[in-house]
Amino acid sequence: MTAAPPEAPAPPSEEDAELLARAALTRVLEPGEEHGGRWLREHGAVTLLRLLTGPEPQSSALTGVRPQRLAGYRRRAELADPRQDLERAAASGARFVCPGSAEWPTQLDDLGDARPIGLWLRGRPHLRTWALRSVAVVGARACTPYGAHMAQVLATGLAEHGWVVVSGAAYGIDGAAHRGALASGGATAAVLACGVDVSYPRGHAELLGRIARQGLVIGELPPGSHPTPTRFVLRNRVIAALTRGTVVVEAAHRSGSLVTARRARELGRSTMGVPGPATSGLSAGVHELLRGEAVLVTDAAEIVELVGAIGELAPERRGPVLARDHLDPETARVLEALPAGRTADADELALASGTSADDVIGRLYELHSLGFVERQGDGWQLIRHPPATGTQTGTVRRGGR
Repeated sequence: MTAAPPEAPAPPSEEDAELLARAALTRVLEPGEEHGGRWLREHGAVTLLRLLTGPEPQSSALTGVRPQRLAGYRRRAELADPRQDLERAAASGARFVCPGSAEWPTQLDDLGDARPIGLWLRGRPHLRTWALRSVAVVGARACTPYGAHMAQVLATGLAEHGWVVVSGAAYGIDGAAHRGALASGGATAAVLACGVDVSYPRGHAELLGRIARQGLVIGELPPGSHPTPTRFVLRNRVIAALTRGTVVVEAAHRSGSLVTARRARELGRSTMGVPGPATSGLSAGVHELLRGEAVLVTDAAEIVELVGAIGELAPERRGPVLARDHLDPETARVLEALPAGRTADADELALASGTSADDVIGRLYELHSLGFVERQGDGWQLIRHPPATGTQTGTVRRGGR
């Protein structure tokens, strides 16, 4: 009896075919390549991959690049093995999401043809939900102690306000921002310029592990991919588009974090900067932003006021409230009329304050009860140490809060 031939595997569903094609294309196209994004828009991922792996004449549909570049894409496409990449990702606790899936953050669509083909994620939180309430905190790698302190304090405050802190996991400001969020038990996400299973920089291997356990590690490149200078620059557009706003803590004139901030501004996101010493070269780029398109911020509450919902207001800053601030204007004028170092009678004070002697006497007794003046015979004089404050409150909330 002849054995029945084995059944052919069922073809992948349309959704699975799209995911497999996009996973393969992350091996073919570099992040942010707009001609690749245009091909995706015109042909779809499945057809584009077929054009790149089919007979060469089909590639004539792919215009806008030189033949040498197209030949390079075709070689990459032939070597791509999306199933192996997905298995490798799963082994490291990662997954792949692409446009149209429930977890895809639709604000990334603002990038147009430069939108990521898909995103590789390591960590359990739901990316789309987290991205809705996220802020980027970026800055110099070779930061000052002041910059590191400010990044950590801002990240801690944002996390305590329920915001996700997004950065690039680099040394300096990025690392300080991630640590500030983690230390407060808050949410943080790292956007990498390499595969999410690659620890880069190596000195941040432990930090990236903590982020993956407590938050999210995000990347456009497939497992095992290593960073290049160009990929770092292109990674910044994802940070800018993914978040509600970008805060630059320290940056020199040619810092990549300024690219992130300006791209955020182009996308309609809030752009913010933390001021530093006027003599610091590491704050020069931030100060340039603040002279133009950025808003000055000094703490998490001010950031939340810019990126949050209506009513999430920062406290209004003001100096200490003195006891004399509570005096009505007429009483305050009598107090100001009293000369320093000697007594004065009611008639002299009435002339100096522009009111009657009877009114002055009434005001003087009020000032006496409040501890501002004392009586000496028929005259009055200032107390050497008047009450310093009438309240300990140094800030008030705008909007009656």
